[in-house]
Amino acid sequence: MVKTAAKYQAYAEYKDSGVEWVGDIPSTWDVKPVLALFSSLVEKNTDGYESNVLSLSYGRIVRRDIEDNFGLLPESFNTYQIVKNGDIILRLTDLQNDKRSLRVGLVKEKGIITSAYLKLSVNQHIDPRFAYRLLHSYDTTKVFYGMGGGLRQSMKFEDFKRLPILLPSKDEQIKIANFLDHETAKIDHLIEKQQQLIELLKEKRQAVISHAVTKGLNPNVPMKDSGVEWLGEVPEHWKIIKGGYIGTLFGSESIQEDDVTDQGSLPFIKVSSLSAETFKLSNIDWFVSERRAKFCKAEKNYIVFPKRGAAIFTNKVNVIEVDSVIDPNLMGWKIGKQGITEYFALLLKTRGLDDIADVSTVPQINNKHIAPEKFPLPTLSEQCEIVKFVGMELTKFDEMILKAESAIQLMQERRTALISAAVTGKIDVRHWQAPTVAEADTEFNA
Repeated sequence: MVKTAAKYQAYAEYKDSGVEWVGDIPSTWDVKPVLALFSSLVEKNTDGYESNVLSLSYGRIVRRDIEDNFGLLPESFNTYQIVKNGDIILRLTDLQNDKRSLRVGLVKEKGIITSAYLKLSVNQHIDPRFAYRLLHSYDTTKVFYGMGGGLRQSMKFEDFKRLPILLPSKDEQIKIANFLDHETAKIDHLIEKQQQLIELLKEKRQAVISHAVTKGLNPNVPMKDSGVEWLGEVPEHWKIIKGGYIGTLFGSESIQEDDVTDQGSLPFIKVSSLSAETFKLSNIDWFVSERRAKFCKAEKNYIVFPKRGAAIFTNKVNVIEVDSVIDPNLMGWKIGKQGITEYFALLLKTRGLDDIADVSTVPQINNKHIAPEKFPLPTLSEQCEIVKFVGMELTKFDEMILKAESAIQLMQERRTALISAAVTGKIDVRHWQAPTVAEADTEFNA
C-alpha cells in the first residue's frame, strides 16, 4: 500500500465509528445515514428536449453528444431526470462490481440524465464535494456485504438510504474538500505529464520502426525515388515488389462454435488474441478441435491481421510462430524465401492497415488490396539487421513506457489512499492552507 499519511498529522482523539468497515474516526465526527443528509427526489424532465444531456462515465459526469443520442428522439428525453450543480449521481448496481470504488459523479452544471441513475441532492448539513469524495472512496464490496447484500445483484434505495456517512463539521468538510481538490489536481497533473510522455514515446517508437524499414540503417547509402507515395525515397539498391509476389495470402474457412474449445491440438487465433502494441500475440486462450485442425492448419511463422470491420483500424499486425488456425475475420500472409516474416510485419504495420483497406462500406482487406500493394525489398541480410535493430529499440522504448505506466499506477494509488485518509479522518488537514497563486504555479510546473 502507498503510504500517504506520513507527512500529515493524525487527530488527537479517535472513537469507534460503529461501522465495521470504517473503523475509528475522529472523536468530534458524527455518523449519519444517507436519508438524513440527502434527498433522492426525482425531478422529471417534463419540458421535453433538453440540450445538455449528461452521463456518468468512469466517475465523471460528462456531456453526451445530442447528435449521437443512441437513437433517442427529443420526446424520449421526457423519461430523463433533471440534475443541478452539486447533485451526486451513482448507480446502485455498481455496489457489486469488479471495481472496488463506487462509480459516482459530482454534477457541476444543470442538465438531464437517464432515470437509471440515482440522484442524491445534499442538504445544509453536508458539502457536496466532501460527500462526493467520501462516497467515491468507499470500498463497494464492504458496503454491499456490510449492508446485507449477497444473493442480490444490486441494492435498492430502501437499503442504500441506511448507508452510514461520516460527518465532520461543515467547516471541516469544506477544508477537506479544498485540500483534496488541490492535492488531487497536482497528482492528476503529474499523471497527465506521464501519459503525454507515453504517447510521445509511442510516436518515437513508431518513427524509429518506420525509418528503419523504409530507409535502412545506413545513413550514407545512395537513395532513389521509389515511385511509391507512402515510401518516398529508399536505398538505391533496394527492389520494389508487389505484395502478391512476396508471399501467399490466405484466410480460413468457416469455423463452427463447437470446433473451438479451451483445449485442443492447435491454437485458435482470434482478433482479440492480437496485440496492437507489440508484434507478438497477447494471449492464446482458445484451440481448435482435432477433427477440424487437419483441414485448416496454417504453418508457423506467418503474419496475421484483421481483414474486416472496425478491427482494421486497430492496426494489429502480429507474427504467429506456431502452427495454428486463424479466425475467419483474420487474414494470414505467408512470406516466401526472399523475405523475412518479421521485417514484412514491421513494414505492413508501418504502411497502416486502414490505408490499404477498402473503407467505402464495411472496412475490409483481401487479396485485391494486398497483392498489388508495392513494398520495398532489401537484401535478406539487411532485413535481418533491420529486424534485430528494431527489436533492440523496441525493448528500450517498452522499458521506458513500462516505467511511465508504473509511475502512473503509483500516483493513482497514492491519490486513492490520500482521498480515503482525508475523508475518513486518518489525517488532520484542518490547518492546511491553500498556496498562493505563485506557490501553486511553482508546484504545478515543478
